[in-house]
Amino acid sequence: MPSSTRVWRQIEKRDSLHDAQVIAMSFAVDRTEGGRVSVRDVLFDAERRLQAAGVPSPSVDAAVLVAQVMGVSRSTLMLHDPIDPEQRVQIETLITRRLSRVPLQHITGVAHFRHLDLAVGPGVFIPRPETELVAEAAIRALRDAGGGIAVDLCSGSGAVALAMATEVPNAVVYAVEVDDIAVDWTRRNVRDHAEALVRVGSRVEVIHDDAAHVADRDHALHDLVERVNVVAANPPYIPSGMIPREIEVRDYDPAMALFSGSDGLDLTRKLIATAAVLLRSGGLYVTEHADGQGDAAGEVGVPWLLSSARVDDHLTHRVNQPIGETLFTTVVDRCDLNGLPRFTMAIRR
Repeated sequence: MPSSTRVWRQIEKRDSLHDAQVIAMSFAVDRTEGGRVSVRDVLFDAERRLQAAGVPSPSVDAAVLVAQVMGVSRSTLMLHDPIDPEQRVQIETLITRRLSRVPLQHITGVAHFRHLDLAVGPGVFIPRPETELVAEAAIRALRDAGGGIAVDLCSGSGAVALAMATEVPNAVVYAVEVDDIAVDWTRRNVRDHAEALVRVGSRVEVIHDDAAHVADRDHALHDLVERVNVVAANPPYIPSGMIPREIEVRDYDPAMALFSGSDGLDLTRKLIATAAVLLRSGGLYVTEHADGQGDAAGEVGVPWLLSSARVDDHLTHRVNQPIGETLFTTVVDRCDLNGLPRFTMAIRR
């Protein structure tokens, strides 16, 4: 046998012995430390448990929580083996909270909305992907108007207000929120994004007031009557007798941000008047609604409410229109990314 062949066989034998030792060590780790220490194995275990508990997006949630503990991005997570014992304890703590259906955003403290990272937690509604389409419609209208003034009613975390202000240069956006706890989150997020606002020459003014009355005399936005280019709203729209299907919504989102009367539209009706008073002629009002409150709902749908809204005795002293004239024109309903009716847009007459 050639000497080179003997050498290679010795190397192969040595490598096989090394591989066997590594495998033996891994089994030892499994027995003594309660599982493998690779990112892949930890992710697999977390996803399996979250899925069994009924968490809607187990693979994403598992990756987000593991990445947070390791201080890396989800895209590079697989490059960071092994996970040390302290990290595994931290991961297990977070996974346990998610198994009990604490919202992912409450665990991480962050909600992602368009290009924004927003601080969220108990007492404020977590912004949803569906609302990004409402923000998009408002942003396009504000751009078409060359910036100017916009109002975000029921602002909550400030998601829509900050999206408008950071994506449209030289905009002034008023974020209106009535709840004492939620408005603290609004203020916090505006502070957190101060540099981004300065870069585009925009600003967000937080208004702690009732969205239904914020344009009334002696209220904060009375001076903006018929001066606003865009009004956006994501009001509560769940009927008070309904129980949300999602545990995270039912147990953690504030009731004030969810429920609004027997048909869910009590506040929506009031905000129509607020928007009509604030908007200039040709300005846009865009408002989110439930998937059962679109065109197909007829007279109990948001599009019909906007199409039929008219100047009454209460409004005749606040708008430059005669009693009986319709307030809005070109009322259209739009669907979300799942093809469900989700928001209505209307142009101020």
